Amino acid sequence: IKNLLMTKYYTPTDVSIHSSETDLWVSFLGSVYDLTLLCSLHKGDILLKPILAAAGTDISHWFDPKTGDLKTYIDPISKCRMPYTPSGRFIHVPPPYPTTDWRNDFGTPWWFEKSYCIGKLTKKPRIIRIVNTLALVEHEIEVCYEETLLEIMSRYLKCNRHAASYTWKFKGQVLEMDKTLAENGIPDEDVELEEILLNTDDFIPEIFLYYNDDLTEA
Repeated sequence: IKNLLMTKYYTPTDVSIHSSETDLWVSFLGSVYDLTLLCSLHKGDILLKPILAAAGTDISHWFDPKTGDLKTYIDPISKCRMPYTPSGRFIHVPPPYPTTDWRNDFGTPWWFEKSYCIGKLTKKPRIIRIVNTLALVEHEIEVCYEETLLEIMSRYLKCNRHAASYTWKFKGQVLEMDKTLAENGIPDEDVELEEILLNTDDFIPEIFLYYNDDLTEA
């Protein structure tokens, strides 16, 4: 079970929880970044303010999707190409004009630093309802489209630490835990439902958990 606590995909909600200077995540261009260390290294720096203001959000609009680098524009005064930073200049962005206090010996800009990248942003969050038939309780949880049932179970552990001691079923069929919802025949029908003006909240997939013999320590 311990290995299940590591997830490769994150929802926007997952990212939004980490929104403080001592625990700061952002997402951009489909990936999720933990910038907590960056904040610690530059604590008190005025150039950290735009990043702090964007904590827990998606900042893809800061970057060029083709290059992965900052968006740029032509400065009307200098006629030079400059980084486009409408939220204000931030860490590792050079000043618009030459200055003696600018140091460019930091190496790789943080947005290209792979060690900050902790995973991918899901292409589509999904809501599912998990029904514990033993305890007669149910929970609605948000999961990633790409996650396997094992990864979904790791999210559900906070609701039921013995989740691995249950057989997971959908419409009477035992689910394969190493496959995704879609691969288990639980498609995402939100678009189709919205097209015919039906409320998606009324059609949340329900997964039923049936208790096995022995409790498994989580």
